[in-house]
Amino acid sequence: MNLPPTTDTPDQVENEPREECGVFGVWAPGEDVAKLTYYGLYALQHRGQEAAGIAVADGSQVLVFKDLGLVSQVFDEQTLAAMPGHVAIGHCRYSTTGSVTWENAQPIFRTTAVGTGLALGHNGNLVNTAELGARARELGLVSGRLAGSMAATSDSDVITALLAHAAADKSIEQAAMELLPTLRGAFCLTFMDEHTLYAARDPHGVRPLCLGRLDRGWVVASETAALDIVGASFVREIEPGELLAIDADGVRSMRFANPTPKGCVFEFVYLARPDSTISGRSVHATRVDIGRRLAVEHPVEADLVIPVPESGTPAAVGYAQGSGVPYGQGLMKNAYVGRTFIQPSQTIRQLGIRLKLNPLREVIRGKRLIVVDDSIVRGNTQRALIRMLREAGALEIHVRIASPPVKWPCFYGIDFASPAELIANGVGGSGTVEEMVDGVRRSIGADSLGYISIDSMIAATEQPSSRLCCACFDGTYPIALPGEAAIGKNVLEGMLTGSTETELLADNANASALSRP
Repeated sequence: MNLPPTTDTPDQVENEPREECGVFGVWAPGEDVAKLTYYGLYALQHRGQEAAGIAVADGSQVLVFKDLGLVSQVFDEQTLAAMPGHVAIGHCRYSTTGSVTWENAQPIFRTTAVGTGLALGHNGNLVNTAELGARARELGLVSGRLAGSMAATSDSDVITALLAHAAADKSIEQAAMELLPTLRGAFCLTFMDEHTLYAARDPHGVRPLCLGRLDRGWVVASETAALDIVGASFVREIEPGELLAIDADGVRSMRFANPTPKGCVFEFVYLARPDSTISGRSVHATRVDIGRRLAVEHPVEADLVIPVPESGTPAAVGYAQGSGVPYGQGLMKNAYVGRTFIQPSQTIRQLGIRLKLNPLREVIRGKRLIVVDDSIVRGNTQRALIRMLREAGALEIHVRIASPPVKWPCFYGIDFASPAELIANGVGGSGTVEEMVDGVRRSIGADSLGYISIDSMIAATEQPSSRLCCACFDGTYPIALPGEAAIGKNVLEGMLTGSTETELLADNANASALSRP
């Protein structure tokens, strides 16, 4: 077996699953809605760090400001002060459809045929983007080719274009009730015109979306933690297949589809903030419980349990509780290392994971360690980490993972590595489970390796298995997928650069799950 070189580039080390996006919306006359949205996005920054944007309306116009970068890089006091209004939406983006360009930053803005503004933010990923894109192209709503100039190429832009077009002879509310049932995949939408805030969640409720109450208004957000940050009280989750409209008349609820819940289990494992609540269950409590169950399933004699901070910390606490092995802090994380537009030099690049993590040598020297992490994707982070811990004097390193092996791609809003790049497929992936686990263990250099079982992970969420999507772990996709030519992050780029609709929509009529790796 050929192991990767010992020098990891940042791209090699940065192998965690990419969070999808965060959406936020507020309707609150008399409040500084731009600043509320800014702080709401700050709370959701973990869900997307490529771009951020805010749209506000004051009853007469919709103003949008967006750019590439973190929320704190895009907005300042002066910008927010120039955005007065009573209704606003915000978005922080990681691209799951469309490239990283300013045009693909959100909120997306369109003008309807009657001259009103429409701004929209989207969390999730559609699986019938090619079909919707073809419809938008037939209607003349998207350009046929890029022709040297940039154009938005996201499913979010197509949704906005179709919604604005349908609102030519009906209200946005009516247009949404007609359009939303035609969208397939995962979507949590916040959108607005000059007066009204709207929020919608797909019939499967794949991604979280909740409603909160302010003293003088209402808030919608991807996670409950964002409600806490802006001082809103949690009211309820927006139901799968529900559209909300919020204006001076209050909150109106409409059903555009029957609910068939399939919430993403990876929200509990990794994506959501620990201080959020999903389906009535604390994310932090779920992760601690996973750790306890992991200790029962994969016990080992050791001196210390340490987490890979920060995402592995709750599960490590639970593992220590379940095993009786003391919990310790053996790794220090640089809280200020995030996305940067400055490329590291070759000298710094060779340091790899040390940009983010550094061992506490006096804590781990001479110890048998249990290292708890949330997931293994490519394995590069764990390989570099284990090498670093051994250099720091660890006697044994037993890795415990708070999720099952990731073997399948996600088409509903998480950008995993390709199936061929997933270590669970590449190292003994064609053999038995035991052979696969041992292959991963040898590849990353651990003394032992244990993953939580799917059943124990689900049990920790306290949700019925029938209401969860575990496709990245078990390959069962609850929302039918089109053929490979009509799916993927850059499907619209293909349309706009001349690929035929026949090619892009191949097999779309006979939608079925992609072949398993």
